[in-house]
Amino acid sequence: MDSLAALQQRLGHRFASSALLTRALTHRSAGAEHNERLEFLGDAVLQAAISALLFERFAGSDEGDLTRVRAHLVREDSLARVALAIGLPEVLRLSEGEARGGGAQRPSILADCVEALIGATFLDGGYAAAQALVQRLFGEIIAGSDIDGWSKDAKTELQEWLQARKLPVPAYRIVATRGQSHAQTFDVECAVAALGLAEHGEGKSRRSAEQDAARRMLSCLKASDKPDGPLRA
Repeated sequence: MDSLAALQQRLGHRFASSALLTRALTHRSAGAEHNERLEFLGDAVLQAAISALLFERFAGSDEGDLTRVRAHLVREDSLARVALAIGLPEVLRLSEGEARGGGAQRPSILADCVEALIGATFLDGGYAAAQALVQRLFGEIIAGSDIDGWSKDAKTELQEWLQARKLPVPAYRIVATRGQSHAQTFDVECAVAALGLAEHGEGKSRRSAEQDAARRMLSCLKASDKPDGPLRA
């Protein structure tokens, strides 16, 4: 059995269009027929399918809890773990430079490919096929978890921490990027203008750098009395 046939067996979906499958596995470094448009579509399909699974699994939970769990499931590191579990590094199509730079193990590339595969499955077999794929990829972890077992990600916790004190949400911006295009490190600033505070975070993707900056900001705020000032005013 070749690698693409084995992948389709793991996915539980055999593509009628082999071109769709090939495109879903193709990084932009490997050519013009890459997977970014499929990723865009797959992100939306994934959000809908995960929402339906969570709605059914956690019938007594409110919108905030369901949103928090969904954010955990669709974030980059969770999708990258799914990609590793189904063997995507072995079938990704990358340029020689991207491959030499370890692109097949980069969480951002792996996460994007999972979304692209979901988008391709949607186009190839309709929503039912894509929903079934999401069920296979995420159903077991959802079924075996409890709502209280999902901690909030740093960006969500920081936003809620500030909103509870009637402070504006933080602003994130990329300060710098370092390294070659296939192995960049992002430096992101998280600023809370109302308090005159800013913290920096680093990561291999913008999203992971933002999470790092948010964690640092939370640590700073929790150790500081500054947020109490506006509340006492």
